[in-house]
Amino acid sequence: MSIQIFGTKKCFDTKKAERWFKERGVKCQVIDMKEKGMSRGEFNNIVSAVGGIDKLINDKAKDKDILTLMKYLTDDDRTEKLFENQQLIRTPVVRSGKKAVIGFQPDIWKDWE
Repeated sequence: MSIQIFGTKKCFDTKKAERWFKERGVKCQVIDMKEKGMSRGEFNNIVSAVGGIDKLINDKAKDKDILTLMKYLTDDDRTEKLFENQQLIRTPVVRSGKKAVIGFQPDIWKDWE
């Protein structure tokens, strides 16, 4: 099983997710979204796996101007704006193949093993 964890170094849930997989001996690749971010293909796969763009948006993000703007955009424009501003994505995003979840969700991860 190959696990990717998209998050930031300051996110406690990202750290908890990384620790959860390491405690179970599952290798995971941690991607710091402030340094690298998601590719277009990864982003599109995650959007479809989690059930839409709205579940990815962090309503508590610091960039309130872009959050406000996104409320008035069409779905396609919101998707593009979120891809361009990945700091607005809720973390961690944990991905295994075509499956992905947002946040610390060990109950779901158990089923992936």
